Amino acid sequence: MRFPSSIFVSVSLFTAETTAALYLSSTYRSAGDQIWQGLTLLFTLVPSVLVQLTLTFIHRDLSRDRPLILLLHILQLGPIVRCLEAFCIYGSVGRVEEPYVSITRKKQMPRRGQAEEVERQVGQAEGKLFTHRAAFARTSVIQAFLGSAPQLTLQLYICVLQQGVSIGRGEGSTYDVSVCLCGTGQFYGSSTHPALLRVRHRSSTMWADQLSTLMVISLLSIVYGALRCNILAIKIKYDDYEVDVRPMAYVCIFLWRSFEIATRVVVLVLFSSVLQLWILPVVLLNFLVFFLYPWILFWQSHSPFPENIEKTLTRVGTTIVLCMLTFLYAGINMFCWSAVQVKLSDPDLINKSQNWYRMAVYYMLRFVENASLLLLWYIYKTDIYKFICAPLLVLQLLVAYAIAIFFMLVFYQFCHPCRRLFSSSMTQGLWDCSSLLCLMCSSGSPQNRPMMKEAPTPSAPKEPATQRPHDTASDSTDDMPNDTTYDMLNDTTFDTPNEMDSNIGGGINGDIRHGVPCTV
Repeated sequence: MRFPSSIFVSVSLFTAETTAALYLSSTYRSAGDQIWQGLTLLFTLVPSVLVQLTLTFIHRDLSRDRPLILLLHILQLGPIVRCLEAFCIYGSVGRVEEPYVSITRKKQMPRRGQAEEVERQVGQAEGKLFTHRAAFARTSVIQAFLGSAPQLTLQLYICVLQQGVSIGRGEGSTYDVSVCLCGTGQFYGSSTHPALLRVRHRSSTMWADQLSTLMVISLLSIVYGALRCNILAIKIKYDDYEVDVRPMAYVCIFLWRSFEIATRVVVLVLFSSVLQLWILPVVLLNFLVFFLYPWILFWQSHSPFPENIEKTLTRVGTTIVLCMLTFLYAGINMFCWSAVQVKLSDPDLINKSQNWYRMAVYYMLRFVENASLLLLWYIYKTDIYKFICAPLLVLQLLVAYAIAIFFMLVFYQFCHPCRRLFSSSMTQGLWDCSSLLCLMCSSGSPQNRPMMKEAPTPSAPKEPATQRPHDTASDSTDDMPNDTTYDMLNDTTFDTPNEMDSNIGGGINGDIRHGVPCTV
């Protein structure tokens, strides 16, 4: 049984970020910045509450008599308790003989067109540990994109604004607070008093350390949440296979998500620092598009309302859960590409026909949007950035986003654990997408439009139909192979024997379809 390291990392990031945010909010309170204090607490407590609700929902604590666990979740200590419970389960494995084991069948990665099916026994303790891992994988995504990402954007924005205030005053980067010298009870109004300058420098250094610590932890939390989202998508999609993610795959995902998310956050902060009012339409438009997109597809499909999420939920409760799911989906796509695509018309709520075209369109539009926001920032930049080479900064951000796309291509082409099951490579899919876009652009240009043919003269011999020039432009889209889509399966978790009937993953498994024939 594997060591539950992912659970430990999730709880460590959650605890560290919450502690750093609460400590920084106390600094804002001492400085009298109630707005920054309120927003910092908002982006700390709201995701914490959502994490508690998610853990309670997955472990079904409401249907069981566990008042102490519910009390600890109310006190926002649920992740710590769940982590200790998971380590206790891991430590007890092998000490007591389990009376019940279940048999699971997993396929190995196909070699030379064949995939062998392997049976494995799963004990009760191991099943509980699988449930804990699945729960913390989902809470890491919630914490990352509903808490850490807004928190990082806010703190970086505050840092930029404070730098502008300091430049306007002709001072260094300081954070002014009302200082009362201890022991004297006197306030010094002169900013040149030596005692006041020492206290101000010390307070500004403490604030800078707290701010940088919180931003680093938030960035790590976002990247880790995006990494867990990628791994979760792979396990959902290839649930029938034994997925072995190698270290090089983790490195590629980490670099891909780090460059992508860091670039996106910096672009939003730079744009909001010069055009404060226009950042709201940009953010709301992005959020509403990704929030309403699954609902529009659901309305167009004319599918019945999904009722199989949870038996104890009413229609109102199911609607709230679906809204929270699309809310999280919009939050992920605000900062990076979501590896798990939502489809409300599917019984599993997961899109099973993801293709390379959608990913290519997303990254092309996002690159154009980032370039446009940077161009507007460059036009309307203020004296805050007079010590920064603006063209070089724009170039660095665009190159960083291109590097993120490069590591994404490397991951899907060489490091993806299930790349042998792809019906077509990602490079071929992106090439087909770019060819299709070029074809559409060229067909819409005036010089490529078909001209009116002249009527043939009576004396001219009629050309046989077999010798007519072939119109490749009109046939290219019809003959183009459309085999870049592949199916996605839902994730499954293991429960204890007395909870097999109420397993949250039950009833959502399906048959996998892929482009490589497999024989058992």
